[in-house]
Amino acid sequence: MNARNASYARLARSLALLLLAAGPVRAVGVAERQEAPKLGGISLPERIEVEAHTLVLNGAALRKIALIKIYVAGLYLPDRQNNADAILAADGSRTLMMHFLRDVDASRLCEGWDSSLERNTPSPSAGLRDQFVRLCSWMEDASDGERLVFRYVPGEGTSVEIKGKVKGPVAGKEFADALFRTWLGPKAIPGEEFKKHLLGY
Repeated sequence: MNARNASYARLARSLALLLLAAGPVRAVGVAERQEAPKLGGISLPERIEVEAHTLVLNGAALRKIALIKIYVAGLYLPDRQNNADAILAADGSRTLMMHFLRDVDASRLCEGWDSSLERNTPSPSAGLRDQFVRLCSWMEDASDGERLVFRYVPGEGTSVEIKGKVKGPVAGKEFADALFRTWLGPKAIPGEEFKKHLLGY
């Protein structure tokens, strides 16, 4: 073997050792995003801290009516999950952030909660209905650029951040599940495509 071939052989062995040491090479997918995604001009953080727990961005979706962009939503969970029923069944922390891209009246937001309760929660109890009335009482007109945040923490309940003010919490997982069915329920109000994007599809 001449000197040039010997040099090539040594280089090949070195590269092989490096590849073995590095482990398997994987394609970067949803679970390995390196940069915060941008949707509708909104940059969503990959991770947030809630009550000393880290939640990761599960998926993001753009709500549109016809060609009008209404808001961008990001769903945050302890671990990424693409099954809506499993998300709702688990008693784990969850957060949904809505970033508004246009003005929306409080009355329209309340219509959405009421519609979701009727469509996604069969025979809601009187107590659950009262909790949704309480939720509606907190709503204020949302302006372009503002944020509405829903946080559920097991054992504490669901709080709502609107215009930088925190309301609540509303106790109980039943309320949290009914509320999050707005976006993850069998008849999600923004539509099936929106729901799929929140689930990371």
